[in-house]
Amino acid sequence: MVIRSSSCMQLIMKRILFTCTIIFVASCNSKKEKIKVISEPITESVYATGSVKAFDQYEVYPNTSGTIRSVFVKENDLVSEGTVLMLLSDMVPQINTSNAILAENYANTRLNNEKLSDASNAVSLAQDKYVQDSVNMKRQQELWKQGIGSRLDLEQKELAFKSSASSLASAKLKYRDLQKQLSLTEKQSRNQVSINKSRENDLQVKSKISGKVYSVLKKEGEMASVQAPVAIIGRADSFYLELQVDEYDIIKLQIGQVVLVSMDSYRGQVFEAKITKFDPLMNERNKSFLAEAVFTKPPSQLFPNLTAEANIIIHKKDKALTIPRNYLINDSTVLTDGNKPTRVVTGLKDYQKAEIISGLKEGDEIYKP
Repeated sequence: MVIRSSSCMQLIMKRILFTCTIIFVASCNSKKEKIKVISEPITESVYATGSVKAFDQYEVYPNTSGTIRSVFVKENDLVSEGTVLMLLSDMVPQINTSNAILAENYANTRLNNEKLSDASNAVSLAQDKYVQDSVNMKRQQELWKQGIGSRLDLEQKELAFKSSASSLASAKLKYRDLQKQLSLTEKQSRNQVSINKSRENDLQVKSKISGKVYSVLKKEGEMASVQAPVAIIGRADSFYLELQVDEYDIIKLQIGQVVLVSMDSYRGQVFEAKITKFDPLMNERNKSFLAEAVFTKPPSQLFPNLTAEANIIIHKKDKALTIPRNYLINDSTVLTDGNKPTRVVTGLKDYQKAEIISGLKEGDEIYKP
């Protein structure tokens, strides 16, 4: 009797536990979050981060190294193309220029008339001797034909003529060589002056554009080198966005796409821009592509290097069936009545919503997994 009573009690307890489990599951299902499929606008976008840049913004590098003797500009100054921003101090180019000028003056043919005159006189003397020896030789030849004079006299006159001819040719050659040498030396000295003046001109750090000085990075007395910028200059009133786009999203980008921009400097406000270009080469360090966008509705005031967050609009629908993205399982399944998995086909997605193309209709209830 005791054993049978114990078995009955165990059976009763199992039935009670099973009933409680059903009630608990039903209660849990009734407490699950649920929503209805609704129809509303949806936009798919690509997220990007970046910063504001001034058009033609660049870092100014000196063309040579040296100590900064003078700084002629300060932040917010407007400059024209070619404006001297800084002057470096380096005596070597200046000394070289002075030496080159001295060498040019020394090599100038106008200051070497004495050398040319001497060479010209040598040619004239050689010419006179050549003529005289030619006359003497012809006379001696005529006398020899008449049987007057000796063979030795004739040979001496002929030898003197040949020596004069050789001396005349040598004098003319020396004269021509001197002319060429002086001309070449003059040109070399003139070129050296130009080179040294160019090096001396490199001591002037000039602006390449007309714009605004956004930053002066060096002070008077500091060293400047060709490896470090000394200032930052850009256009005064023209700005654009430089954006970093992830490699997974680059194939979605097209020129002209709308960009919604938010900045910490203008919290709570959204500005519009459009894509104008993007580089086809990926940055291997951060696995991103560089894109540029210009403001179509810019803020009232902008500054270079302001940080920005952007959503690049890829697709947009004014009316679509949507559900929250966190109600999706593997982007293809939702839970309907009684935890029933239902397959769906999704379309556009933003960061919160997903478009349902098929599998659900407006007003259907789904449960949050």
